[in-house]
Order: sequence, then C-alpha cells, then structure tokens
Amino acid sequence: MSIEFLLTTLVVVATPGTGVLYTVAAGLSRGTRASLVAAFGCTLGIFPHVLAAITGLAALLHASATAFQVMKYLGVAYLLYLAWSTLREKRELTAEPGTSESSAKAVIVSAVLINLLNPKLTIFFFAFLPQFVRPGEADTVLRMAGLSAVFMALTFVIFAGYGAFAARVRDRVIARPRVLAWLRRSFAAAFVALAAKLAFTNG
Repeated sequence: MSIEFLLTTLVVVATPGTGVLYTVAAGLSRGTRASLVAAFGCTLGIFPHVLAAITGLAALLHASATAFQVMKYLGVAYLLYLAWSTLREKRELTAEPGTSESSAKAVIVSAVLINLLNPKLTIFFFAFLPQFVRPGEADTVLRMAGLSAVFMALTFVIFAGYGAFAARVRDRVIARPRVLAWLRRSFAAAFVALAAKLAFTNG
C-alpha cells in the first residue's frame, strides 16, 4: 500500500461532506454513542459503491444516463428530507448518554441511505481504485478489495473523530437554546446546499 493512497484517502475522507455533517449532527443531538453509530452507518453505506466498482457495475451506471439520474435525484430528495426533518425537530437536547436500540437503528438507516443514494461514490471508486493497482498485477480484485477496506476503516475513524468532538461540546450547546436553533438552521441549510450540488452534478 502506497503513501499516495493513504494521503489521498485522508484528504478525501476528511473533507467535510454529507456523511461528516450527519455524524456531527448525531454527536451534537444524541451524544458520543450516536455519533459512533452514525459513523458506522456512513461507512457501511460505502460498501455497495465499492462492490459496484469492483464488479464493474460502475461502468454500467456511468454509461446509463437514466440510471445515474434516478440515483442522483433519489439522493437529492433524501437530502432535502433531512433538511426538512432538521428544521422540524423541536425536541430539546438532553444530557442523557447513549441512545436506544430503536434510535440507533434509525441513525444507521439514515446514515447508510446518505451514502447509498449518492451515485457519484460509485463513479469515484471506479476512477479512484485503479490508480493504485499496477497493470498486470495478480489478484487485482483482492488488491482493490484490500484498498477499499482501508478506505472504509479510515472513513470510520475520521468520522468517529468528528462525531466525538461534536459530542464533547454538546453540553455547551444544550445550555444555549439560541445556539441550538442556529445549528439546526445551519445543518438544514447545509443539507439543502449539498442537495443542490448533487442535483447540478453531471455523471
């Protein structure tokens, strides 16, 4: 495994995007455990894209404008739903640690859908992984699978770090209702911005 792969992965994963935003929101609203669950869900949502890239389905997605557009607008709709849900949420934050089993399942489902409904991830892996596989290398599939596993592991670690930091400052947010209201509006606006960015992205 090359240093170039690790550095590129760190830059890609650490750049704030939808998954980071959702993980931070989970940490602020529900604490450390919820942020870890969100980080796990976002990481899990990457797996179908990795599988599609390795098996060559990404080429089909890239070639089919209709398939790409359907996936794209499903992703846009879900991001707008998250924005609406964030604004609609009126529950005050509490200092109770952890999250219930049903709540954890809801966080995982939302986190998985965030990445699952982003067709650009499949295209990204289709373009990203081959750069770090030498032509003619034996067991190319296993090589790409190993690189993908490292990418997902780093994704979880970095997202968990973002979420843990958010959970650390959670008590300060709880004590300031105006800050909480501002954060909710900011998160909603960010989800809308990400939806707009995805909507105007060409395959």
